[in-house]
Amino acid sequence: MPSPGDVKYTKEHEWVRVESEVGTVGITDYAQDQLGDIVFVDLPAAGASVSHMQKFGEIESVKAVSELYSPVTGEVVEANPALANSPELVNDSPYGEGWMLRVRLSDPGEIDKLLSADEYDVFIAQGAE
Repeated sequence: MPSPGDVKYTKEHEWVRVESEVGTVGITDYAQDQLGDIVFVDLPAAGASVSHMQKFGEIESVKAVSELYSPVTGEVVEANPALANSPELVNDSPYGEGWMLRVRLSDPGEIDKLLSADEYDVFIAQGAE
């Protein structure tokens, strides 16, 4: 299944969808599939700062704990409150209800450094880890 074309991707398997000056961040369908059943997501609170390609949290599955990396720099406007009680939303709807953060972008130019859907699909087809 091709990746959604309205978002940009990192090689660490995060995505961002930008609307106006706010980016919604999550992990890709590929990443959630590799992790297996998600049981916990640790996210920063509103007001926290995140930086391009720096760790912003952790995601725990029945298989492993993995670090989450921000595709953008900015201030966290909102962390998805639904994930506290329903972390499985990341598995069920990684590009929809399973989003993780909304970030007010401080450097919109960073979006140009990320992969398009086609580039990301080629990356994972080549055996991305």
